[in-house]
Amino acid sequence: MKYYIIAGEASGDLHASNLMKALKEKDPKADFRFWGGDLMNAVGGTIVKHYRDLAFMGFLEVLLNLRTILKNIKICKEDIKRFNPDVIIFVDYPGFNLRIAKWAKQVGYRTHYYISPQIWAWKENRITSIKRDVNEMYVILPFEKEFYEHKHNFPVHFVGHPLIDAINKRKQVNPEEFKKENSLDERDVIAILPGSRKQEIKKMLSIMLSVVNDFTNYQFVIAGAPGQEPEFYEQFITNKNVHFVQNKTYDLLSISSAALVTSGTATLETALFKVPEVVCYKGNWISYQIAKRIITLKYISLVNLIMDKEVVKELIQHDFNYKKLKEELNHILDGYERARLFLDYYDLEKKLGGKGASNKTAALILQKIS
Repeated sequence: MKYYIIAGEASGDLHASNLMKALKEKDPKADFRFWGGDLMNAVGGTIVKHYRDLAFMGFLEVLLNLRTILKNIKICKEDIKRFNPDVIIFVDYPGFNLRIAKWAKQVGYRTHYYISPQIWAWKENRITSIKRDVNEMYVILPFEKEFYEHKHNFPVHFVGHPLIDAINKRKQVNPEEFKKENSLDERDVIAILPGSRKQEIKKMLSIMLSVVNDFTNYQFVIAGAPGQEPEFYEQFITNKNVHFVQNKTYDLLSISSAALVTSGTATLETALFKVPEVVCYKGNWISYQIAKRIITLKYISLVNLIMDKEVVKELIQHDFNYKKLKEELNHILDGYERARLFLDYYDLEKKLGGKGASNKTAALILQKIS
């Protein structure tokens, strides 16, 4: 079978790569052509565009890059026609993917969507286009099935969260060896995950690093995003107690005592590693003003959304500052708070449906297109 897969960011690259591996096991002759990243490329197939050339975050940023986005949509449609796949698999990235899905369904391609757009958070009216343009939807959060089926009468498949597989399959790391290999000393580690896009890293990292001198009993380690060059981070590292690792986020989390994490998939990854965290977010002022008027959710982190309560502290926009960050980091380093977090994290993992998301999704895709 011929599979055309579109993922537009780092998390999509991870989950799409694991789905590709599962499809390959069930369909050894699988032919992949895709928009994605290095992880997908490592599985095999032909990459059309890397996600680092696609990632525009926020209302203003999208507007400023509209010409590039429209050009990419045109390129994608023409490339799909040349490849003529048996199925198109969209992985999250809704602004782009839903446009392609509309066209693809009209011209007769099978459209399967893995990892639902977060229409339960905002732009719920997208349900109209999803019901019209998507043949099969595979959701990874437990409340999404109820949202689609009960509220909108659209059948979907709940397959569990692929992060559980990605974390469980990884090779275990020896903390002492990791520290030695990355020029760290014997002190406990606080991980810093500032995001994957340049614009968010610029907004987040300086504030995250502002507390370094207040926690000299710890060493801080920045997790470099796979789509960014190490040189980009050098401008922010002015303190000898700050270190940097590239493409080792899971290894870093596995040996960390706490973490400061930019809102997104990384908040859930950190929780699944059972690392106490403070969730941080600061966006473009205009984008934030628009977002807070149209997004009605109580929380921004996946951890709190899934648990439907405040498990991890969220510092958003003006609350994301040196004083509050220092206060909350002290809080999660306290023994009593850590014990509470660990119990909530175990409950979180149970809610996510266990192992096997990639295999379940691959089996369902093949069942539908064979």
